[in-house]
Amino acid sequence: PSFWFTSWYDVSISPNLALYNHVRNSAEDSEIRDNQYLVIAPTLHCSYTRAKENTIVGDLSVGDARLNYDEQIYSWFDLWLKGEKNDFKKTTPKVQYYTMGSNKWQSSDTWPPESSKMVTYYLNSNEGANSLYGDGTLKTTPPVEDNPDEFTYDPMLPIPSYGGNVCCTGNAIKAGSFDQQQMETRNNILVYTSEVLTEGLEISGFIETTLFISSDVKDTDFTIKLIDVHPDGKAYNLDETIQRVRYREGYNKEVFMEEDKVYELELTPMSTSNYFKEGHQIRIEISSSNFPRFARNMNTGGNNYDEKEGIVAHNKIHHSSTNASQIRFPIVFK
Repeated sequence: PSFWFTSWYDVSISPNLALYNHVRNSAEDSEIRDNQYLVIAPTLHCSYTRAKENTIVGDLSVGDARLNYDEQIYSWFDLWLKGEKNDFKKTTPKVQYYTMGSNKWQSSDTWPPESSKMVTYYLNSNEGANSLYGDGTLKTTPPVEDNPDEFTYDPMLPIPSYGGNVCCTGNAIKAGSFDQQQMETRNNILVYTSEVLTEGLEISGFIETTLFISSDVKDTDFTIKLIDVHPDGKAYNLDETIQRVRYREGYNKEVFMEEDKVYELELTPMSTSNYFKEGHQIRIEISSSNFPRFARNMNTGGNNYDEKEGIVAHNKIHHSSTNASQIRFPIVFK
């Protein structure tokens, strides 16, 4: 039996949620399988008990995120370590999660919530999705013609990490949620944004991404960042991930790219629970570096860790009826 405590802005949030589900779905012993409990707080690494009446993560206020942690934890230990009969199982949901945006605690019997349904949004652009000033879009209708977005990635000038789900980095990275607008002025970040929401929308669960990519180098990385755009233009990061292309077929082997050949790339899932209010927009950023949170890919096909010089990559994201780059959101329908 386990009582899991996780945080939306912790480096290990998605793996921890996957492990929670793995134990709950796979344990042969019913006492283990049926006694897994989970709390997901809107805080930084191991900071869930530090939530306040006005909880701030980075620069973003997520409201009153306090929870009766001591009461639940002591009740859990009394039940399993002292053998006391109490109401823990009757009063404690299997999953307690904090939804940012609506700024409230919610509960579910599963993660993701049973009321969530995966909805596909497709990436597209006409003139190009480069930077905040491009015309990259997120729509539920797939594109028809391929008009790939191209950007340059120079590992000697990587995109710096700004906020995010990190821990134990000292002063190298500020953890949490920050306005990404200034970052999005860079031409080597592709920006795809939905239309302004006419009604609120909750995304709670694992976010899946499939990109169709090509490059002129043997190996490179692709990064993604999920953003909540407020009516005043402020763009707050929710989660982010990365995929090294040489490991697209598994981490037990390296498979390098051929120049300009299109490949399908599944990125590792992101996770969040966020209510995008009416008037907000959903946005993703795509690039090839997020340094120093993630080690740079030197684009050479070499070891990276013992290389001093990298080569410049010209990377493309394709979007068409056959190469439909997309992101799948777990939208909650109530």
